[in-house]
Amino acid sequence: MHEVDMTRCLLLSMNAWKQQHAPRVPAVDRVHLEVGTFTCVEPDQLVVTWADAVKGSWLDGAELVIESVPLVGRCIRCQATYSPDPAEGFRSPCCQHPMEEIVSGRELRIRSVAYGFETAPPTSAPPTASPTTAAR
Repeated sequence: MHEVDMTRCLLLSMNAWKQQHAPRVPAVDRVHLEVGTFTCVEPDQLVVTWADAVKGSWLDGAELVIESVPLVGRCIRCQATYSPDPAEGFRSPCCQHPMEEIVSGRELRIRSVAYGFETAPPTSAPPTASPTTAAR
């Protein structure tokens, strides 16, 4: 199952990112991923493995949001880009040349992370009214 391995890699990346903020720990709301349709990764299964993997960790409750990136090929003969069809052997629709260049569809990357930091409580006492303004 590719999704378990992808989740492990994602967690390694997120832990390395967390270390960049040390000693503070970011409170992550969402992790946005780009997942190409040609990666053989099932987005729904990746969401499930993510939810299980982050339970009890600093990422517990962080949502995994996946943007699907379609497979796009480029014909090296005519330079046209196209959406390859597996039923047609991924051949270029313009000249039937086999797909040799993939423009998109193999992505598996973190696009962005929605996070914040806990705010520290105030260190001083709240302001009090001065005697001159309180007497008015």
